[in-house]
Amino acid sequence: MKAVSLVSAGLDSLLAARIIQNEGIKIIPLFFKTPFNPKDKLDKQLEIIYQNLRIKPEVVSIEEDFLEILKKPCYGFGQNMNPCIDCKILMFTKAKALMSNFGAEFVITGEVLGQRPMSQNRQALKTIEKKSGLKGLVLRPLSAKLLPPALPENKGWIKKENLFAFYGRSRKPQLGLAKQLRINNYLTPAGGCLLTDPGFAKRLKELILHQELSLDNIELLKVGRHFRIFKDTKLIVGRNEKENNIILDLVRKDDHLFSPSQGIRGPVALGRGSFNEGLIELSCRIICRYFDLDSKTKGRVVYKRVLDKKEKIKEVTPIDEDTLLTLRI
Repeated sequence: MKAVSLVSAGLDSLLAARIIQNEGIKIIPLFFKTPFNPKDKLDKQLEIIYQNLRIKPEVVSIEEDFLEILKKPCYGFGQNMNPCIDCKILMFTKAKALMSNFGAEFVITGEVLGQRPMSQNRQALKTIEKKSGLKGLVLRPLSAKLLPPALPENKGWIKKENLFAFYGRSRKPQLGLAKQLRINNYLTPAGGCLLTDPGFAKRLKELILHQELSLDNIELLKVGRHFRIFKDTKLIVGRNEKENNIILDLVRKDDHLFSPSQGIRGPVALGRGSFNEGLIELSCRIICRYFDLDSKTKGRVVYKRVLDKKEKIKEVTPIDEDTLLTLRI
């Protein structure tokens, strides 16, 4: 007997998978990769899953599909830009499509009834199952005693008395069960989806408003200070060495790069969109605002269009704080 288990490196999904493993069911862990999983945590997440379940998770990308959801989610957004119900329907639909590949009979999730007001209430759980074509095929071990029996319970593959009746936001029941099942390594809920972060959500809304939604633009949203300097032109300024390196890795041939001239300490900046001399001047003044000028009134900025490769230098005064704030996203 096999089951597909939707897993992250969070405690709930690991507990659900382990409970069913202990029932003698072979699980196939599925990890869904979205544009909003922190990229620097991906390897750590996969390692945590393997450490706890002793099975290498199958990584399934839903990045492109997720972009379409963001444009107009059928069930709306949560508090920020998190389309939780539509996201779950997408994941469940993908899981259903993969079940036959693995010879799986049902799907396991770590959802806890009442834990999340938007996507884990009774009506939402029913909607997600119905829309994904998995009605009756989803087993939620942590709250199964509070929910209608799923196929594996009706068939006698799983004993209901070995499942749980967790409800609400308290983490105490899960923490107690984790000790019992010897699950010690997991990510906290705060390490999750970037769409629930107010600052990131604000940037994403602005990106969608300007019809610039793409995977590489989303990667840029995760780093730096962002400025809308014209209707189709953005400037992203690094905040530290790590972000500077990420920005350089994400540069495209038609982008502009700005950096301090030799002898000046400061960040790099990436310009994306249409540039003229006025916008180049403005970009130089913005990045100069973050230079260490040692009481000097002007700074020298090295800039170039990446495709052209030829560098130029412009000496500018830093932009004033009031104007800077009007441009910052």
